This record gives sequence, structure tokens and C-alpha cells, in this order.
Amino acid sequence: MVSSSARRLATGLITAVSAAYSLLALTYFLHGPGYGVLAAVATLAVISTHYLNMRAGLRGERPPAYPLTIVLQAVVTYLPDLLPGGMSGVTAPMLAGTLLVFLPLGWGGALVVLMMLYEGTVLWLGGVPYIVTLFYVVTVPTTGAMIYALVRFTRVAADLEEARAELADAAVLRERLRISRDLHDGLGRSLTAIALKGDLASRLMERDPAAARTEVGELVQVAREAAQDVRHVARGYRALSLAGEVNRAVALLESSGVGVQAHLADVTLPGRSEEALAWAVREAVTNVLRHSRATTCTITTSVNGGTLRLEVANDGVLAEPGPDGGGLTGLAERAAQAGGSCTAARTGAGGFLLAMEVAA
Repeated sequence: MVSSSARRLATGLITAVSAAYSLLALTYFLHGPGYGVLAAVATLAVISTHYLNMRAGLRGERPPAYPLTIVLQAVVTYLPDLLPGGMSGVTAPMLAGTLLVFLPLGWGGALVVLMMLYEGTVLWLGGVPYIVTLFYVVTVPTTGAMIYALVRFTRVAADLEEARAELADAAVLRERLRISRDLHDGLGRSLTAIALKGDLASRLMERDPAAARTEVGELVQVAREAAQDVRHVARGYRALSLAGEVNRAVALLESSGVGVQAHLADVTLPGRSEEALAWAVREAVTNVLRHSRATTCTITTSVNGGTLRLEVANDGVLAEPGPDGGGLTGLAERAAQAGGSCTAARTGAGGFLLAMEVAA
């Protein structure tokens, strides 16, 4: 994983820097056996506290007993300065990184500046040459900034990986919703038509075999269209034609005994708007067949400025219509994606109107 690789890289670099400063401290300040032991102990304390702090920082957490470990690192960084020679010149850069990582940048930056002033003053008063003093002063902010950048790089990589995983999950969820919505909208009409034609064919079988065979043939055609719809949904292909969907709706309603009048405005629509309107016609016709006893149905479109309005009205809404099942909700989502809206409501004299407006 990217975050794991970034963490390993940052850990390796920080460890290398810490080891380099530690070796420098041990070799430069070994003035005698006793002081060498103290220098080794102090260096081990600095490395231990720095390791605990950086390990937590790379994971995006606070170190154990925070802020005690940070205070402890500061103590073991500057306490050896009470001994001859001092050590903070080579251990302060690690502390600078810790402060920048765990404190607000304003406070951390101010403390780093104080550390620079302290190192410069102590080294200059101790008779250290100007160039060497400048070197030790500059290493405090540069090493601290490098450690801070490595930790931030690791955390950003982890955040990006988490965000990418969340986006992938969201994409999967959207695709599932799309498939369920398209199956509902597409197969609902086809299955309703199959049921109606199958019922009609069974009633015509005895008294009008020829008409029954015609209905069975149309039933087979609708079933084939339904299978094609399922394949299109699986492939993500959903391009629909408003005129084609209206023509199919007229044929289906008329074969079910519903008189239909269709009046479509002669206008070229954006693909998203035309798809939304086609799905609206399909859902409206499905609801007419399932949830009404309509005798007439009108399908009209009209243009008003930059908006096209579709109206599908029928005169036979049931007193207790069936549940929506998510179809109207899906239409509202499609309309919103096309820059419009969708409404459905009863009208006077037992009618029902589904209206959708989209950008033209």
C-alpha cells in the first residue's frame, strides 16, 4: 500500500538522520571515560524519546503520555549542556522536528527560533568559529523542517489512500443504486406488459386463437426487449430516445385498452435531459398499467425558455394507489441530474399527473 511504503521510507530517513546525529554526538563529545558514559546515556535518552514521538507522529497519533514525552525529549536534549562541551548542538535538530510535528506551526516555529538563538549564543560565547556556529544554528530549522515534511508526507499519503478507498466504496454504491434503479424503471414496464399480454392471450385462446397468437407474439417481443434492457444495464449503456419511448408507450397502452394522445415539441435535447424524460415516460406508463383503471392518457411536452416540461396524465387513478417502490424517487434523481425537477400528484376528477422539467 502507498501509505505503508511512505511510512517505511519516512521511518528509514528519520532513523538515518537520528543515527547520524547520535554518532556525531558520541564521537565529538567523548572527552573522557566518565563523560563518555554520560554522553552515551544522554544520546540514548534522546534517541528513545525521539523514536517514541516520531513513531506516533508517522501514524497520525500523539505519543504515549503526551506531552510528557516531548518535555522529556527537551530535557535530555539540553540537560547535558550543564556538562563541559555540551551536546544540544547535535541533538536539538531532532527536538525541532518533534516540536514542529506535534505543536501548532506558530508555536513550534517560535520555539525553533529560540532554539537557534540559544545554540548561536552558546557556541559563539564558547569560542566556536563563526562558520561552525552558523552550521549548527542552520541545522536546527533545516533538520526540523525535513522531519516535519517527512511526517506530513506520510500522513498525506495515508489520507489520500483512505480517501481513495472511500471514493471506491462510493462508486460501488452509486453503481449498485444505478443498477437497481434502472432495473426497476426498465423491467417494471416490460414485466407489466408481459403480464397483461399473457392474461389477454389466455382469455382469447378459446374464442379468438388468431388474436391470442398475436398477443403471444407481442409478449415474446416484449420479453426480448426486457432481456436487452438487462444487458444494457449490466454494461452501463442507458441511452434512450424520448420519441422511441413514447411510441412504445402508445402501442402498449392502446393494446391494453387505454386511449392515448401524444404531442411532442419539436426540439433537440441534451442527452441527459432526453434520457430523464424517456425514463419518466416509461415509469409513468408502468404506473398507469399497474395502479390505475385509466381509459385515456395524454403525453405532452412543451418548451418554456430554457426548460422543457413533460406531462403524462391519466383519468383513472385508484382510490388507494399502490406503493411507489422507489420509481418516483429515481425519477426525481434523474431530473435533478438533468437540471430540473419531477412532481407527481392527483388531479381533479380522479386523474393523476406526472410532470418533469429538464434543461432544454
